[in-house]
Amino acid sequence: MVRYTPEFRYFDRASRSHSGEVELRKQVGHQAPAQLGENNMKLKTALKSAVAGLTLVSGSAAFAGGHGELNVAYFLEWPMPFQAAKVSGAYDAALGMKVNWVSFDTGTAMSAAMASGDIDISVSQGVPPFVVATSAGQDLQIVDVAVSYADNDNCVVASGLEIDKNSAGELAGKKVAVPLGTAAHYGFLKQMEHFGVSLDSLTVVDMAPAEGQAALAQGAVDMACGWGGALRRMKESGNVLLTGAEKTELGILVFDVTTAPSGFVAENADIVAKFLAVTADANTAWNTSQPEFMANMIAQDAGMSVEDAKSSMSTFVFPDIDTQLSQSWLGGNAQTFMKGVADVFVNAGSIDSAKGSYADNVNTGPLASAKGM
Repeated sequence: MVRYTPEFRYFDRASRSHSGEVELRKQVGHQAPAQLGENNMKLKTALKSAVAGLTLVSGSAAFAGGHGELNVAYFLEWPMPFQAAKVSGAYDAALGMKVNWVSFDTGTAMSAAMASGDIDISVSQGVPPFVVATSAGQDLQIVDVAVSYADNDNCVVASGLEIDKNSAGELAGKKVAVPLGTAAHYGFLKQMEHFGVSLDSLTVVDMAPAEGQAALAQGAVDMACGWGGALRRMKESGNVLLTGAEKTELGILVFDVTTAPSGFVAENADIVAKFLAVTADANTAWNTSQPEFMANMIAQDAGMSVEDAKSSMSTFVFPDIDTQLSQSWLGGNAQTFMKGVADVFVNAGSIDSAKGSYADNVNTGPLASAKGM
């Protein structure tokens, strides 16, 4: 049986070099271009004054880490409505503290950063890396559903191989780049199971999506798995085996969550609730009319062209709070899904064991409180 050992890593985006240390790149000082100034004002209106009604944290309140700052993890090239609120400063205003935004390449790296105390909240962490961490004993909790995206996480086969879903068995003996312990890894395992391709017949290399894309383009690997901008570029070198709809039919769900250490949530429930309230308002503003000025702000912050950002977001679903709290999501189904993901990883030899239940790893308290803010 193939034995996977997810490596919790950090990557410096500028040099693409592997680093054993956490290099937090504080982006709270990032300023949008001058032309976005008017957009910042528009966003505040679109969010219906997100900070209105949110009692600003006083000096006597418990700030994150006791230093009045909040460290939040997110992904570049992964455009989401919250980034418009990030650019406008809505989070800082609502929380009454400085929010440091730190970009990561993988959800496993987010888990490691939360374990070390360098990150307080992770936005859009994939469910699989969350399951890997919690199955290993890390005390984390899901506090909301960030996004659902069946079409934006997949594996791409090199076009020169001319392999599609009808000839997937020909993947045997091939080399595959997979970001281990992530949603892409889970999807890869389920697809190989569906096609009857033995994992023992494959050479699996642990690579972040951007690295896998480069390796696929250079012919160093035969298939690469990933998401977002990296997946979009992968498709320039090959084809997917299954569409998002086909994956969903097979029960390969793909969604991300906002996560945080359980202790942090318990000690800072009000801060988490206010953070989620701003996120929910941004989602509502986007879902209502997808305004151009928000698209511009989101694209600029994600490091993408507006066209590419819109293309990615056209396949995203940002559920409202009521939907997130329903049985279909955090009301029960997400917990069941996590157990299923864990069992798949155990059977594949990716992790040693699964928890009996992941119910304790979901905390809907802050999200329910955010609804009334």
